[in-house]
Amino acid sequence: MTTPAYFQGTGRRKTSVARVRLIAGEGEVVVNGRSLEEHFGNAVSLTDLMMPFRVTNTEGRYTANIKVEGGGSQGQAGAIRHGIARALLEADPEGARAPLRQAGLLTRDPRMKERKKYGLKRARKAPQYTKR
Repeated sequence: MTTPAYFQGTGRRKTSVARVRLIAGEGEVVVNGRSLEEHFGNAVSLTDLMMPFRVTNTEGRYTANIKVEGGGSQGQAGAIRHGIARALLEADPEGARAPLRQAGLLTRDPRMKERKKYGLKRARKAPQYTKR
């Protein structure tokens, strides 16, 4: 059986969705056609974003081609991290599962924005009380 040309994983966080493709390479990360620094700037910690590679000792072994849409910078960063972890799991199912699971990178973060309720200004903020 031949190895596939790439390994893919889909990551989600809040309203962001990231499609990650890992190709055997020199460790370059491309997000929506730009480098990590160009896409995020100083908005997120890049070391936190690359945690799945560090945990599985695969830094510099894969080139990541990522397409991410929806949400803000924090949501997109979490989606990318989740997608990279899932793609690494597909690349090495036996060796990567335990460290990724222990670091909490395989679990999708279920926290979402709470919906607005009628009679309120936001999800929980009530209008100011007036006595007279």
